[in-house]
Amino acid sequence: MPDRNDTNNNASAFTKVDLWWKQAVVYQVYPRSFKDSTGSGLGDIAGVTSQMDYLSQLGIDAIWLSPFYPSELADGGYDVQDYRDVDPKLGTMDDFDAMVEAAHSHGIKVVVDIVPNHSSHLHPWFQAALKAGPGSPERDRYVFRDGRGEHGELPPTNWIANFGGSAWTRVSDGQWYLHLFAKEQPDFNWDNREVRDDFLKTLTFWCDHGTDGFRVDVAEGLAKDLDRDDLDDYDVDAMHITVTDGSHPVYDRDEVHEIFREWRKEVFDKYTPARFAVGEAWVPSSRQHLYARPDELGQVFNFAFAECNWSRAELHDAIQAGIDLAARTNGSTSTWVMSNHDVPRHASRYALPQVETDNGLYHAIANDWLLRDGRTYHEDRELGTKRAKAAIMLEMALPGSAYVYQGEELGLFEVADIPWNELEDPWASGTRQALTKKGRDGCRVPLPWTSDADGTFGFSPDQCEDGQPVATPHLPQPAWFADYAVTAEEGDDDSMLSHYRKVLALRHQCQCEDTSLRWLDGFDRSSGLPDGANGLTGGVIAYARANGWANVTNFSREAVELPQGKVLLTSQPLDDQGRLPQDASAWMMLD
Repeated sequence: MPDRNDTNNNASAFTKVDLWWKQAVVYQVYPRSFKDSTGSGLGDIAGVTSQMDYLSQLGIDAIWLSPFYPSELADGGYDVQDYRDVDPKLGTMDDFDAMVEAAHSHGIKVVVDIVPNHSSHLHPWFQAALKAGPGSPERDRYVFRDGRGEHGELPPTNWIANFGGSAWTRVSDGQWYLHLFAKEQPDFNWDNREVRDDFLKTLTFWCDHGTDGFRVDVAEGLAKDLDRDDLDDYDVDAMHITVTDGSHPVYDRDEVHEIFREWRKEVFDKYTPARFAVGEAWVPSSRQHLYARPDELGQVFNFAFAECNWSRAELHDAIQAGIDLAARTNGSTSTWVMSNHDVPRHASRYALPQVETDNGLYHAIANDWLLRDGRTYHEDRELGTKRAKAAIMLEMALPGSAYVYQGEELGLFEVADIPWNELEDPWASGTRQALTKKGRDGCRVPLPWTSDADGTFGFSPDQCEDGQPVATPHLPQPAWFADYAVTAEEGDDDSMLSHYRKVLALRHQCQCEDTSLRWLDGFDRSSGLPDGANGLTGGVIAYARANGWANVTNFSREAVELPQGKVLLTSQPLDDQGRLPQDASAWMMLD
């Protein structure tokens, strides 16, 4: 049982005991696709435990588990039926405790996903709300409203949910409930004291089971103001909030910070060491730092990196924005992430033409990728791999925390050709008639552990314990996974897995407590030269940490001279004149 401190620390700044997460490498586990220990076709908690040696050898500091709670999987587990238990299909609480013990014995921290904006429609509270009727205390835990129109037949607002369709669903007594995402995900009413108290209980529960921190889903969405007459003037696209003054009716309201300050006071700071949280908040850059304040969550995701093309200008701006964000947080650090369970894998993004647009415009169709202008593009996987190797070095030398999504250490590409009838993501089901957006399943395909193409690539055991046949993985694995399996890459010194292990090991050796960064004069520059593949400019990103640890990444066709110092690692061999080629990174210790 973790040490519980009975006195509240009203933190005005971060203390040294909190430092583990400030420059940690956090590995995101999507449990249902990581490792299946039973043959059910679903990854499970025991499967995570079974691969703790692999995770330790990779060199990570923490694992973040996407939701593993009881769920009907209307949205990949983000529709939670019980916040204080493990989905029986994924194991038991004893399995969870054993996993935490195994992680801690390897020096690995454990971060769990908390989903506070909405529950599953099968949550006991929501079922009670449906039975209790309008005006009841049970219904007040969620956001219910009367409809518009002569008989209330029209939804209360014109809002379109994030997965398509109305953000309101009507129940049998005529009222409507709000769901900013799928209809199976009714939004909580955070003005209700019972909701707030129950989440304090949930956070305490997982802390008492050894959890070291939390990732907070839709952190910007908890506080809402629906008692106003201008609601139709807003949209509720969670990833494109344009209101910058905290006045949006459902996102990034100033009142949300009261909730997180209570979490800090009543839960996080009552443990030794204090627990931390990282907020998923797709908010304007001018307001991101508010979530990372020391008396709130502690850290917030900086998604600018994940939205970048392979472009010197875009990545340079994203790094500067992240450094600026960290400077505003009174002791926190920025976060760096290239892939997660919500975006196409970056190896694929970098393998496509780098056009001046956000990566969300790419949608997977068959083996190719469809742009909204109607053109299709095929991946150049050799190029994507080369850039991904350079990118991990560019990212990992930066001050702050780096988040690695499972499978990126294998260089996995997006599985673009999952048949429409086998997709699980609500984004796909909402657009299936149009056949235009397959959603996020392409990055959620179960991992390949072995090259055995006749089975499940080692994702599941050869047979179930009861002798029954092993179930098909919940998403289909492509034949080309054989070349990207752990067993195929472990013996190859040039593989992505070997590269990640070298990078993370060297990162630990070079890391310094000072989180400042300086651009290298004369080396960090925009060349203005076309890169030969598209219209974006080339150039170099070069920066150094306080101890002289430096990264140089070359985006230009021309090889570049390196600064004076000792070369520690390169993502590609230097040329015969010792220069860094295009789409390559070098780590150095400067003279």
